[in-house]
Formats: sequence, structure tokens, C-alpha cells
Amino acid sequence: QVQLVESGGGLVQPGGSLRLSCVVSGSIFSINLMAWYRRAPGKQRELVAAVNSGGTTNYVDSVEGRFTISTDNAKNTVYLQMNSLQPEDTAVYYCNANLRIRGWVRPFDYWGQGTQVTVSS
Repeated sequence: QVQLVESGGGLVQPGGSLRLSCVVSGSIFSINLMAWYRRAPGKQRELVAAVNSGGTTNYVDSVEGRFTISTDNAKNTVYLQMNSLQPEDTAVYYCNANLRIRGWVRPFDYWGQGTQVTVSS
């Protein structure tokens, strides 16, 4: 069994900051990629940021320069530092991990339960 547990969401004023965390636990052999997605009301889920096992990061254009994804590999944790938050960043944020579990060759995708981020004055 693999679990992804997110934390760090909440209500913040425009221009403020939040840091999301996601801890991956279970019978993990290796992690290929970790990412943050979000789903805003009435919109489709979108990829916000991703980091692969080599440390290469990618961001959606709308958050480039404001959000930073990072990992603590020793703790199997991925973070999303969000600065200069705007109302359009309001969404449920989901952690995603593409990983191999012990005893399996092919990787699988796992998801967290989501954490609400609301940016409002």
C-alpha cells in the first residue's frame, strides 16, 4: 500500500504565500516523478509543477517564477512553495507520484486526497 498525505492548504490574501507538503509512504522501491496538480471550480485538472528523479523541474506558465517545487528524498516528501498568490490560484491541489512499489517492475501513479487553497481578501 502507498499513501500520499498532503498538508499546508488554507486561506491566504492576494500576494501572500503558502507551502504545501506531501509525504509518500508505503512499500516504495523508487520514485520516478512527483508533481502537483490543481483543479479550480468549473475547470479541468491541470499540472502545476513536476520534478523528476534527476531533479529536473517543470512549471505551468501561469505559476513560473512564483511557485517552486522541491523534494526531500530522505523523507519521500515533495513541497510546493507558492508565493505572490492570486485569486486565480484558488483550487484544490493534489499531490501525484509516479513510483515503483516493491515486487513490481512497472510504475504506478498515486494521488493524494487534495488540499484546498483559497486566495481571497
